[in-house]
Amino acid sequence: MSPGTWLIAGAGPLGNGLSSALESKLGDSALRRVADTVAAGAGDADNGIEEVIYLAASRSPFPGRPDPADAGASIGEALAAGVKHVVLVSSSRVVSPDNHHSGMVEENAAQPGHRINSISASWRELEERAAEVVRGRARLTVLRPTPTPLGGGEDQFSRLLRRGHWALTLPGHDPSLQFLALNDLADGIVSALERSSGGTYYLAPRSVVPLRRALRLAGARRVPFPRLARKVLRRFRRGPDRRFGGEELEFLRYFWTVSGARAERELGFRPRHSSAEVAASLGDGSALEDGADCDDFGMDPGYIEFYRRTLLRFLHDRYWRIEARGLEHIPALGGAVLVGVHRGFMPWDGVMALEEVARASGRYVRFLIHPGLVKFPFLFNFMTKLGGVPANRVNGERLLARGEVVGIFPEGIRGAFSLYRNAYRLKRFGRDEFVRMAIRRQVPLIPFATVGSAEIFPILARVDWLWWRRWTEWPCLPITPTFPIAPVPLPAKWHTRFLDPIPTAGRIPPEAAEDPEVVRRLSDEIRSRLQVAIDEMRGRRRHIFFGSIFPPAEGASSPSRGARKAES
Repeated sequence: MSPGTWLIAGAGPLGNGLSSALESKLGDSALRRVADTVAAGAGDADNGIEEVIYLAASRSPFPGRPDPADAGASIGEALAAGVKHVVLVSSSRVVSPDNHHSGMVEENAAQPGHRINSISASWRELEERAAEVVRGRARLTVLRPTPTPLGGGEDQFSRLLRRGHWALTLPGHDPSLQFLALNDLADGIVSALERSSGGTYYLAPRSVVPLRRALRLAGARRVPFPRLARKVLRRFRRGPDRRFGGEELEFLRYFWTVSGARAERELGFRPRHSSAEVAASLGDGSALEDGADCDDFGMDPGYIEFYRRTLLRFLHDRYWRIEARGLEHIPALGGAVLVGVHRGFMPWDGVMALEEVARASGRYVRFLIHPGLVKFPFLFNFMTKLGGVPANRVNGERLLARGEVVGIFPEGIRGAFSLYRNAYRLKRFGRDEFVRMAIRRQVPLIPFATVGSAEIFPILARVDWLWWRRWTEWPCLPITPTFPIAPVPLPAKWHTRFLDPIPTAGRIPPEAAEDPEVVRRLSDEIRSRLQVAIDEMRGRRRHIFFGSIFPPAEGASSPSRGARKAES
């Protein structure tokens, strides 16, 4: 690290706090604070300062949005003074909150191709301006820390987590958030000064925290306020917040978490504090619970067990009277890929598979889900807290690396919206990434087939309605005996069979994941086995609403005694 470092930061709790934290780590003689712009006379190239830290100033009158013009001018003056390394402190808010956001994104991940939040756009503009000024003249390291809420701060999350504050949130949305402690932010900057040769890095805390828990820890009061009502009220407000006020609310609606793996790997940055600890530090500290860190994607075991004791038990034992075989194939430990057939367009077949596996093994299946399932309030909470994870390869492999059971429906959304007359004819699998994941991680593939789920919402016709497709992100408006008049599923009898696992460890080497022929052959084998199992179960079925198709078996999952008596 060079003998001297400039810190260019505006006044305020974050600028003042970061200055003090860096002084304690670098020493007063190594750090020179320059408020807002480089000090007059700093153009002397012999001043011994070779590095500059630029902490973005807010653009008045929009708190939380940086001023790219100020960044360009300040960094330009620093470069003229002989600075060789620019550390730009940007923000993870460069990632726009969106239902297509995969969560825990890495630096090289593509941004969702949908409407860009204006706050995110302003942070992107900041980074682009800095890159334009620095290009070829010095090294540029861009740090994207997650929010650092502080007592007395005026940014969104400092205000949100203020003790005793009435915090407006969106009902039905309890996303995972990340809060970085001030000392961890300072550590990340020092790591960049010492090790970075340029590039972009996310600085993320040790773990996430759900919004509701963060508010409880900070001592703030949550006030659920519908998004539509917020839009209506904004029309009557004056000033610039009329236009931009709702953009902040989007950061309390969807995933926009980031991964700090690259910073740890290349900069050696390891945060010491969790998001929950940061939130609790803004309260009286007494509310911080003991226990493990929260799940990255919001799975809540307490939430799952509550619904298992109530809704899921009723649907499984009384309403659909599900019988299942082959649950002994679920491994007690280690990763596995559960490959199923999705029908009925609602996610109930995945939810019932979760219940079946939990009953048999005590494990929770982590299904990879379509972004349309987290777009709407309450459905967002239901799917994420039950363990749903946005579908992509990175998320799947991350879960398998942790030894989780990952569930996937490889026909995708096309299969879920099959017309009833074709419901039990499997479509060609759209992508075979699930096979590659299993081969890379050397975990078994376990196919499972259900007969009966297609009858809960039998699709008799499909309406290609552009507005509906844009609003829901479904491929069509399905017409069923009850939907869209009322989303009530029919009480069809379900039959599920978990087939023999297809092992990969010791049979298929990890490098075979890059061989299209091997992958396609294994995918076709799974599809063929599923089709055979479905045809065989349908051949045994005598009635859609009643009757068993499986002989009694030891340890098999079946409806409760009361449900069997009622059925007989």
